[in-house]
Amino acid sequence: MTLVKTKLSLPKPTLLEAFRLMATAKSMSTLYEENFKLVSKYVHATSRGHEAIQLALGMQLLPQDYVFPYYRDDAMLLGIGMRPYELMLQLLAKRDDPFSGGRTYYAHPSLRDPDKPKIPHQSSATGMQAIPATGVALGFWYKESRALTKEYPIDKPIVVCSLGDASMTEGEVSEAMQMAVLKKLPILYLVQDNGWDISASAAEIRAQSAAEYAAGFKGLETRSIRGNDFFECYDTLQEVIKSIRRERRPFLVHAEVPLLSHHTSGVRKEWYRDDLDWHLSRDPFPLFWQDLIDNGVADEAQLQEIEAQAKEQVKADFIAAQQAENPLPESLYLHDFAPTPIVEEKGQRQPAQGQEVVMVDCALHAVEELLQKYPECLMYGQDVGMRLGGVFREAATLAQKFGKERVFNTPIQEAFIIGSTVGMSALGLKAIVEVQFADYIWPGLNQLFTEVSRSCYLSNGKWPVSCIIRVPVGAYGSGGPYHSSSIESVLSNIRGIKIVYPSNGADMKGLMKAAYHDPNPVVILEHKGLYWSKVKGTEAARTVEPDVDYIIPLGKARIVLQAVAEHVDQDNSIFVVTYGMGVHWALNAAKQFPGQIEILDLRTIAPLDEEALYLGAEQHGKVLVITEEPVNGSFAQSIAARIQQQCFRHLDAPVITIGAANLPAIPLSEVLEREMLLSAEKVAAEMEKLLKY
Repeated sequence: MTLVKTKLSLPKPTLLEAFRLMATAKSMSTLYEENFKLVSKYVHATSRGHEAIQLALGMQLLPQDYVFPYYRDDAMLLGIGMRPYELMLQLLAKRDDPFSGGRTYYAHPSLRDPDKPKIPHQSSATGMQAIPATGVALGFWYKESRALTKEYPIDKPIVVCSLGDASMTEGEVSEAMQMAVLKKLPILYLVQDNGWDISASAAEIRAQSAAEYAAGFKGLETRSIRGNDFFECYDTLQEVIKSIRRERRPFLVHAEVPLLSHHTSGVRKEWYRDDLDWHLSRDPFPLFWQDLIDNGVADEAQLQEIEAQAKEQVKADFIAAQQAENPLPESLYLHDFAPTPIVEEKGQRQPAQGQEVVMVDCALHAVEELLQKYPECLMYGQDVGMRLGGVFREAATLAQKFGKERVFNTPIQEAFIIGSTVGMSALGLKAIVEVQFADYIWPGLNQLFTEVSRSCYLSNGKWPVSCIIRVPVGAYGSGGPYHSSSIESVLSNIRGIKIVYPSNGADMKGLMKAAYHDPNPVVILEHKGLYWSKVKGTEAARTVEPDVDYIIPLGKARIVLQAVAEHVDQDNSIFVVTYGMGVHWALNAAKQFPGQIEILDLRTIAPLDEEALYLGAEQHGKVLVITEEPVNGSFAQSIAARIQQQCFRHLDAPVITIGAANLPAIPLSEVLEREMLLSAEKVAAEMEKLLKY
């Protein structure tokens, strides 16, 4: 093959292919602008001005690599082998859009083709992709440290995270880079710096460039290059990629590029920009054109012909994409969750030789059994590692038994802890992660809502996120305003996740096992006051430990106290719906009303066992819903509303919901905490009123 004497030696066909792809990307941007009224129905951005750096990267990636593009990276997608027609199907939200089936924006890929780099789902939120991308790199680190790499290709895989320079100010980008240098992860952060946010210039919002910022992360090697020079981009990236494949450590490449098109089709450049002439002077297309001529790769006529052919192909693909089928309305309901294999209860809940244990031990033993059986299982979070094993000892001895690469501490980074599970799952790993207290989950909701919960749906089922997120919740005796919160109402409004809330040890173990085998994200809310049954009245949380095979399908509630048929027949009974600590308040309160109270323990917040709800409401006619949360606007009230709507004709009284006082936080004072929260006595008083209704 003939090599061309240039700034670097590349085969002539490679250079001509790069020019064809650059001409294609440019033609697409021009065509979209010419058809603005048609294509602007759905907001899009293009790579115009960024083509050189994107193609230099895309053309060097291999099928075993993982790449997380951002919304301006359509040239990069061409570089990995995508056709304009495929991108246009997404542009026009068509049924056969290969990424999302018409669900998400242009250049928001999610790809699992065997002959191309893998692209898990990521959102538009700037910088959000840094954590899932680094999660993939952490997964490679784990696999390599545990020798789980039998099928590795000769060229070890790398991860690429593409970012705009404005996103470097995001805290989550910092979390990702901190973890990348801490663990020496095989990841390339490619930062394309065009000098703009949307309408804010770099001088207004950034104190330094991406490379200068990255210098603060010890071990993150950086390069700053002219991102409009294809040769410089290709050469630099070739050297960096080889280093990452060989040395398994992170790099950041900062590429300065012009922005020649609009921020997006919805934010027009002429509205606010006064630097367009300067950006046009740095256009990579004419620069590459001239370089190819100067280096004898092609003459003017050859390049004109290639450009003309690219334009014709783009036009033909655009016509075909317009004629493609729109999504079927019924497809809306597909892929909110991946189907779970766990559909029935199995194993022994109370084995003959079983020992009674506290709930925290059932959780600990469940995780230990999973780690023993499945090498792809690992656990991490704050303080769960070797020295402490969790602030509640819920991971005690696990790091000693399974090693510090498998059970390890993370920095104080709730967003990384949650969002990294996207990357872990993409590699077929199953991460069990922990947020130390529910009160501290809020920085992680960004990742939970935008990346974790929507991945299966917006990737059209290609990338479900399989993970377990453990969250200690609830008040347990003077925990105060920062260690006592209940958060199920917030979580239950995040579609695409499953939420488990056990009230006893047996359920904890059985639900933990089901969560492991579920291909979707599962949040387990673990009540601190039930962990050791130290809180008065919670003795029922201690149970005989189920056997190793015990498993409970998610979404199946359980009757923990049955009413006597005589009271039910005489309309002299109450159906109590609750979960967590509410189960124990109800059990203790029910002692005052023998045979009159039936208690349903939901066990799972989502999916919700609506069949059990409605059946119980219809049988008893009077319903009491108990929650530990403040009542107003709560998940518990939504249960009451569903029952009221579905079972109205069978009700003998309004559905009553009780919970904590409607105040912002639980006070530290034991006296004030007692006043704010429910108790068995308060529940009994409500039961008495409802029975008399």
